[in-house]
Amino acid sequence: MDQPTNSTADHARQRIKLSVLDQTPVIHGHSVADAIAATVELAQAADDLGYTRYWCAEHHGLRGVANPAPEVMIARLASVTKRLRVGSGGVMLPYYSPFKLAEQFLMLEALFPNRIDLGVGRAPGGDMRTARAVAKGPYDAGEHFPQQVAELAGLFGDTLADDHPYRGVLLQPAVPTRPELWVLGSSEFGGLLAAQLGLRYCFAHFINAHYGHRVTQAYRERFTPGQMDKPYCAVALFVICADTDAEAEALEAGVDLRRVQMAYGMNEPIPSLEQGAQAKPQYRDRELSVIAREKPRSIIGTPERVTERVQELQAQFEADEIIVLTVAGSYRARLRSHELLAQAFSLRAED
Repeated sequence: MDQPTNSTADHARQRIKLSVLDQTPVIHGHSVADAIAATVELAQAADDLGYTRYWCAEHHGLRGVANPAPEVMIARLASVTKRLRVGSGGVMLPYYSPFKLAEQFLMLEALFPNRIDLGVGRAPGGDMRTARAVAKGPYDAGEHFPQQVAELAGLFGDTLADDHPYRGVLLQPAVPTRPELWVLGSSEFGGLLAAQLGLRYCFAHFINAHYGHRVTQAYRERFTPGQMDKPYCAVALFVICADTDAEAEALEAGVDLRRVQMAYGMNEPIPSLEQGAQAKPQYRDRELSVIAREKPRSIIGTPERVTERVQELQAQFEADEIIVLTVAGSYRARLRSHELLAQAFSLRAED
């Protein structure tokens, strides 16, 4: 093992808290069962490597991702890990009753005290036709979201207004601890809502790679104490870390193909490494334009390149934590990416 140095870069790496966001990707040629097994394996590895938390994302009707029920996956992952916080990144709140969601996550909290996170967002997690099927009617992406988040915070904190219709209703299970409540977003909307309610906030740089630092700056400036006494901000980044430049280039080819597929509205599994390599020489100007446009949303390279960029963004966002999303054309490469990041940032799992 290399001896630690006293450089500023090394100290900066050690200060950054790293966590994992997992969409349970289904790679071409693999089954949904393979994808779920890979999620369980990665969570156990993250637990051993020293990551802070592990979040599952809710999606519906997509062949490339396989988790429509984060609350079920969270129970599984928390049961096979020891120290990680486990949660949703996120649950799509407009689908649900805040009261029922509070019950579900309090049950998880009862099973795994002080280890559960509830991150909520307002995107449908799929196409609108599927969203209507899940919601059994029109999907309201924003009109009632602030009220729903405020109700969740009130339920967890027992701070519902005296005239609220659910004030005094027994919320079960009645346990002494509460999940951490987060607002997730990729625009000013979520950041200002989190600031107003005094909640933790995570900005999705992997969705919106432009001007996000202004959102987190506004969040901090306008923060009003609520569930939290002071602001706490994370930024979610798309990262693939590889041992060599050649490996990184091969993995990036698969990411490029995925971006093209999404731009064309293709509902396909995550491209394999072979598919990415085959597609690369065939792109026309339109596809190359899509790839170039989407490049800023990803950080792909060797540990030196990746850690430098992650540090830059952590400083730009003044982020308290970095949450890493890795979608690659190989489950082994995805696991290796997290191993390399843990080494580069000197993560340590505490007993």
